[in-house]
Amino acid sequence: MRDAYIVTSVRTPGCRRAKGAFKDTRPEDLLSHILKSAVERTPGLNPADIDDAMIGCSFPEGEQGLNIGRLATQIAGLPESVSGATINRFCSSGLEAISLASLRVMAGWSEVTIGGGVESMTFVPMGGNVPRPHPEHAKKHADLYASMGITAENVANRYEVSREDQDAFAYASQMKAAKAQKEGLFTEIVPTPAAQYKLQENGTYTRIDVLQETDDGVRATTTAEGLAKLRPVFAANGSVTAGNSSQTTDGAAATVIMSEKMVQKLGIKPIAKLKYYTTTGCRADEMGVGPAYAIPKLLDLAGLTTSDIGLWEINEAFASQALYCIRQLGLEDRMDTINVNGGAIALGHPLGCTGAKLCATLLANMQRLGVRYGVESMCIGGGMGAAALFELCD
Repeated sequence: MRDAYIVTSVRTPGCRRAKGAFKDTRPEDLLSHILKSAVERTPGLNPADIDDAMIGCSFPEGEQGLNIGRLATQIAGLPESVSGATINRFCSSGLEAISLASLRVMAGWSEVTIGGGVESMTFVPMGGNVPRPHPEHAKKHADLYASMGITAENVANRYEVSREDQDAFAYASQMKAAKAQKEGLFTEIVPTPAAQYKLQENGTYTRIDVLQETDDGVRATTTAEGLAKLRPVFAANGSVTAGNSSQTTDGAAATVIMSEKMVQKLGIKPIAKLKYYTTTGCRADEMGVGPAYAIPKLLDLAGLTTSDIGLWEINEAFASQALYCIRQLGLEDRMDTINVNGGAIALGHPLGCTGAKLCATLLANMQRLGVRYGVESMCIGGGMGAAALFELCD
């Protein structure tokens, strides 16, 4: 099987649902912009050489329905010959898309592909516009439809993750993100047009696009005392709050993947290779534990151990589940290698985009720090975990 080389991996900023910079920006515009940007940032790439675009989206309906994976390639101005598909594995959709796009290259079916993800949680809410659980099945398997917040409470209660520890983890995430912003470390971000509608004197609205350059959910003024004052959101006597949960966010990301043949033809220096990707199931009512199962499975496939991994991106869906997974993996003494620029608590979790977003962030940090192996992992609604191993190219 051939190697799959990542040559470009970029993302839009992540902006707060309904309140952030992208609240009036349609998901097709976010995705088409980052697709176009990824292609333009790949030296010598002829768009006609792109075979397919696989795009993750957790709730592919409404404005992000009708196969946004195909629609956005056309809005981006790519040739009609570039096909597209929309992939849904909830929180790992973007990573799933990158893995499927990579597999096409590995199998020899394609020379150039794109993997990415998009989610506008402003336009399409968590759970979708018209959720309809199966009435009979839901009686036996209500856990499959449980609120993610309830599953986070279950993890905290079953595995003794205290409110204090969750808040301390959340505070650290905010501080790391604020520091990274100040130091300009989010080099994977592409400034992205944010639509604004201004009321005119005649009563009509005019659209104005303003470039958004940063994640707008980072709270640099967060304090431990402020986090401790927040009330639980999902249970009266619970420990999961808005402050120690991921932010609901809008964003998009894209990764260009090539075969060795195409890399050599274009004279491109690739960033990394996607080496392995795996998924696994777990109890739906504690879905947050997924990475604790997926990461060991991934490392077994690769013949590596946790000590071989230089950087980790473990999605912070909730502080309770992220902390539990870190403890189960024996990584408590390696916190300086986990989510080094902060995680979803500070930067947001745009569902179907997150897997592609974390790929861009992980690879940027692997390049900056010269780390050979990096792992990206996340829990997944419905009771699953996913994990991928990337190897930096020399």
